[in-house]
Amino acid sequence: MELTINIKQGIGGIKFHMPVEDVVALLGTADEVENIDNAADEPTTVLHYNDLGLTLFFENENPELACIDTCNADCTLFGKEVFDLEERQLVELMVKNNYTEQDADEEDWGERRISFPEGNIDFYYDEGELVSIILGA
Repeated sequence: MELTINIKQGIGGIKFHMPVEDVVALLGTADEVENIDNAADEPTTVLHYNDLGLTLFFENENPELACIDTCNADCTLFGKEVFDLEERQLVELMVKNNYTEQDADEEDWGERRISFPEGNIDFYYDEGELVSIILGA
């Protein structure tokens, strides 16, 4: 499966706002399904596709795709294999593609997060290695 990250649109053929049924038709049955029903938030359904390195978050009463978390080393972003990029190279790539607003922080669990709010995308590094990308609509 082609895993090109399209900022604010999705990854490969997986598009934001798709209903659960459409994603399952595209990817097949998830390895694990979680239903989170927190009274303060809207209900969330989480589909884990372990072999694809994808975790998909669906929100609302009629669940639609709102967030994607990936650790798949085959992901590309702006034509580059993003998991092969060092932090400096990643920042340069984002700036070159007009995502200049950025924020970086050390998370409590030890990973370094680099966020680009304009693109609603976060990159997580552990000991200098990109380990996860979280993108939203």
